[in-house]
Amino acid sequence: MRPHTTPVPHPTPAERMRSIVTAAHSMTVISDGLRQEVRDLDGAGALGRIHLHEPDEEFGPDQRGPLVPVRLELTDIAPAPVRDRVRARVTLTGLVAAPYRADSAESACMRLGQAVFEDATGRGYVTLRELQAAETDPLAVCEASLLHHLVDAHPELVTLLLRLVEPGALHGLVRALPLAIDRYGITLRLELGSGWRDVRLAFPTPVTDADQVGLQTHALLAAARRASHSHLPAA
Repeated sequence: MRPHTTPVPHPTPAERMRSIVTAAHSMTVISDGLRQEVRDLDGAGALGRIHLHEPDEEFGPDQRGPLVPVRLELTDIAPAPVRDRVRARVTLTGLVAAPYRADSAESACMRLGQAVFEDATGRGYVTLRELQAAETDPLAVCEASLLHHLVDAHPELVTLLLRLVEPGALHGLVRALPLAIDRYGITLRLELGSGWRDVRLAFPTPVTDADQVGLQTHALLAAARRASHSHLPAA
């Protein structure tokens, strides 16, 4: 039985949001009528600058003052040069204590109003409790380097992985590139003559640590070598 015949696990919206805000290198902050790009988040992501609280939760004594609306926007961009590189968008809205400086390296407390997650499948809301309960994907911080290495050093392995894809999905294929890698597997973006589609290839076992990704990837490649697509070039 081929892997594509069984349901493929994938991160929940809360897990994806948690990974995006944790691993983000930059974000857009809109407050007091000003729109500001905040970069160099010091490896702590947005959650290193903003502590999220329930809407009615009181702040500590160092966060007193009038509350002002704030909106945080984060965009998840595919590391590989695929078509339509925006993988997801995260928007957090709420209230922070004034005065608030988005470019300050100090953290601030935010009463969360809404957390919105949007990707190619649609748009939905994530509660603070769901976000706090979600785990950051163990590959979130190193995902970009893993995908760059696969594209730059081992493009033949992407071709090999196509043997695990339903043959009908490859009709009109122009190019295939790795779109994402997470604890559950690898996602390939199939660029077709018109448009594109994404295919997830599940690891035999979800990884719990970045050190395990090599073993799980080799297991996928071994399964691909056992498969055969006569219309695909040998890898």
